[in-house]
Amino acid sequence: MLNLDEIYHSYLGGHKQFNIDGVKESIIAYGWHCDGSDITGHYVTTENHKLFYNRDNKFVRKESLAIK
Repeated sequence: MLNLDEIYHSYLGGHKQFNIDGVKESIIAYGWHCDGSDITGHYVTTENHKLFYNRDNKFVRKESLAIK
């Protein structure tokens, strides 16, 4: 299983950023994603999106977050 802290912890605090569609975004959260009974992958939440990855760390989908 992936070590999410090893992969993403250095992105917290805005020192490193994701480049999503040409826009740099800070990571504000990450964690495991499940279907109610099994871990299906993980997610990464940025300022404007929630990104989902499968258990093989392959990108699955992107959801836009509501702007407040």
